[in-house]
Amino acid sequence: MIIESTPRMRQIAAEVWRPLAALFVWDCIVTATYIYLPFRAPSLPLTLFGSALALFLGFRVNSAYQRWWEGRVLWGAMINASRSIARSARNFLPEEALDLKRTIVLRQIAYVQTLRCQLRRQPHDQEVLRFLSKGEAEPALARTNAANGLLDGTGRRIADAVHTGWLDTIQQSAMEAVLVDIANAQGGMERLKNTPLPAQYRFFPTLFAHLFCVLLPIGLVETLGFATPLGSTVAGLMFLAVLRIGEDLVDPFANTVHDVPLSAMCRTIEIDLLQALGDEAPPPLQPERGILW
Repeated sequence: MIIESTPRMRQIAAEVWRPLAALFVWDCIVTATYIYLPFRAPSLPLTLFGSALALFLGFRVNSAYQRWWEGRVLWGAMINASRSIARSARNFLPEEALDLKRTIVLRQIAYVQTLRCQLRRQPHDQEVLRFLSKGEAEPALARTNAANGLLDGTGRRIADAVHTGWLDTIQQSAMEAVLVDIANAQGGMERLKNTPLPAQYRFFPTLFAHLFCVLLPIGLVETLGFATPLGSTVAGLMFLAVLRIGEDLVDPFANTVHDVPLSAMCRTIEIDLLQALGDEAPPPLQPERGILW
């Protein structure tokens, strides 16, 4: 996630320079044709076209931002639920269940790190083994959804604590309610990751934006003359930049500079839960060149 107050011009240029360069070349061709050949551009209702395109792009960007913000809200709920499950384990379980306390807390840290890797389509085995022994981690790693396997294992350990008399059924219900909140948040994240925007939301704004950029110099050349390449390219940059914003935000877990900072939030959970155990915790993640991962 870019945390600077304004995006870097280098980043913007890197994302739109190819279509912008093609647009500039096309602008120059139209301008040269108008000036040096007996050709008169037809009058085009660019204001009408631009207004309609703005509506399409507005729908696209709003839809993309809603997905991005929902991803951030779900991870905020995950942070709160992780703190709650650690606090419940620490306060409900007796002193003789110290190993179980540590196991539940460490499993939750391994769970969020695994979920982060799954959403970003990255390997997750080593993240699990950083916090759990191989024997503790293998049942979850053998499953298709390793994060859900870790969560199921935590639920079974809570049930075992009830059978041994370390927890009563009221305490079990309270902890299970937190696990349900965690599972619901994971389901929402997987829905965002696995369900793209409908094709019409992706295809038509892109088509219309590029078509408008093609028509733009034809409609402006009679008014701007030699300045058409400059004016048309600047106007095209506005539409291409808005189009790119929608593409950048549509997948909040794609591991790019525009995404929800999953690594930083997982580190926040790791710090809070390790400190709840009284263990030494790593420092928070710091931005790298204005980007928080």
